[in-house]
Amino acid sequence: MEETVGKYWHRWITRAAGGSHPEASVRLREIERTAAVFFRALGGDPGLRVAAATEDEHGARRNWLKRLAGAGERAAQARMDAATLRLPPEIDAFPDPVLNRELYLWLAALAAAHSALPHDPDEEDIVRNQRATQAALEQWPGLEPRYRRLAQACIAARPAPESLPAAEAAREHAIRAAITQPGSVTALPAAARNTPPPLPVLLWLTGALDSSIALRGANDPPPQDGETRPRHDEDARRQAHRARREDMPQNKNSFAMMFRAESVMAVAEFLKMNRPTDDEPDDDAARAARDLDQLSLAQDEAPVASKVRFDLDLPSEAEDDVVLGEGIPLPEWDYRKQLLLEDHVRLVEMRARDAAPAPLPPHLRRTAKRLHQQFAALQPGRCWLRQRPDGTEADVDANVRARTDRATGKQASENLYRSLEKRERDLACLVLADLSLSTDTWVSSHARVIDVIRDALLLFGEALLATGDRFAMCGFSSVRRKMVRFHHLKSFDERFDDAARGRIQAIRPGYYTRLGAAIRHATQELADTAASRRILLILSDGKPNDLDLYEGRYGIEDSRAAIVAARRAGLVPFCVTIDSEGGGYLPHLFGPAGYTVIRKPEELPARLPSLYAQLTR
Repeated sequence: MEETVGKYWHRWITRAAGGSHPEASVRLREIERTAAVFFRALGGDPGLRVAAATEDEHGARRNWLKRLAGAGERAAQARMDAATLRLPPEIDAFPDPVLNRELYLWLAALAAAHSALPHDPDEEDIVRNQRATQAALEQWPGLEPRYRRLAQACIAARPAPESLPAAEAAREHAIRAAITQPGSVTALPAAARNTPPPLPVLLWLTGALDSSIALRGANDPPPQDGETRPRHDEDARRQAHRARREDMPQNKNSFAMMFRAESVMAVAEFLKMNRPTDDEPDDDAARAARDLDQLSLAQDEAPVASKVRFDLDLPSEAEDDVVLGEGIPLPEWDYRKQLLLEDHVRLVEMRARDAAPAPLPPHLRRTAKRLHQQFAALQPGRCWLRQRPDGTEADVDANVRARTDRATGKQASENLYRSLEKRERDLACLVLADLSLSTDTWVSSHARVIDVIRDALLLFGEALLATGDRFAMCGFSSVRRKMVRFHHLKSFDERFDDAARGRIQAIRPGYYTRLGAAIRHATQELADTAASRRILLILSDGKPNDLDLYEGRYGIEDSRAAIVAARRAGLVPFCVTIDSEGGGYLPHLFGPAGYTVIRKPEELPARLPSLYAQLTR
């Protein structure tokens, strides 16, 4: 009974407090792709990813009804840093869902205008947002009607200046003038130290983003044999938190309470995130973290009874794959310096050790036979080549046309023969498979990602046997920039026989994913292959990453530079990924038509040959 009454009370008092319209809300996941395309089309940095902003306490004055309902205390404000454009996870500020949707697009346009402005760290948000608004409206006049509608609705939702104290009223007047006439306010009026800040402006971007953590199930325990990888719903994956580094509390007497009873909630919100020293994983850690307003991180150096050190180290030479050569120096693109670092990476070519020849696994034979029959149709047959200067027989149509031309006084053609010849497909394809440690995760109760990639390579080879196309297969992983491991599974000059099948079946998960170096070396190998059309097909399961700062935007920009270089060399790069979030960064890497995301990883073996058929039409 108490829960029922409390539920009705909360619903009623929240509606009475106002300030939100849940029935007209628009969520970021519904418009994320549109907003990202809109942002990049207007000249925004294509390397930025779109993600959810954090909900932070703004400290602005609220009326008594909102204080009673506990509403309007926090707000998610759009902001942008060097790697991310963060937009509110949900907008329900206006009763019209069209306005809520247009607010997302306006924030994307304003962010694009912000990107073009010179950065001044001492500039106030009110001044910078006015300059960005002016630049956006001048550069894209079509946004003017949308902005005026949003400005009118935004002002109507703000507190009336007459209801505020003098100092706050002056600030509110300035904000309204800045919204209505961008550029008319040079600074926010000064106020006493204890004056509450003004209500956040929905139409503006706030200051630089602090460190934040996006929870994507990183605290979940790794799946065991026969267990599938846990999947979080969309909202959980897109939730973000502000993070703050703290000193580890010093509590020498574990039996003494070092806090007052009324501060229990504050102490309970300190979550120990450094988990390598925990004896057992906490299954509820991610759920508990999502309930916090802010994550506090601290380095715990205290020893525990049981501690296991885990490191990804290279195996011994006797157990590792065979190294071919001393290594190849390769460059790497540093987007922060806008500089190509020559000989920054060392790539080591390898081949599987003691990989015994093996036939095609029984569970793939039926599918391989069907693919062989389908791809045999792609093999070119014999065709008549007409209007040739010589050939096996006369071309009747060419002779009739030549006789008619002579009769009418025109210049007659001398190409009067035809011949029956066989045309070959002049194609070369290199398949580059990601063999990083992330491929050791389970996608079903009986298969891992590495198993799916292995089956896909085997079926791909069987399909291309029927076409006669030249192809090679390689895999890669990395351990920092001095050890990029490039595994040769099948070269262009080798036959796809049991020896090649054995090497494919011997692949195992490796280390990390330095994608740029692998693409550069694959580009060199394809460039040395004589073919009129050369395709670089990349199989991946996640973003580029490595231990030595090769992560986030650095890894993405280096991979993009390698892909651009591959296109300049005449290659056709195409990526096939099972990363469900690949749509957020792959367009920047490969372009809108240069990749495909396979939502169900187990479908990769069957779909890879058909994707190749579409690419080579």
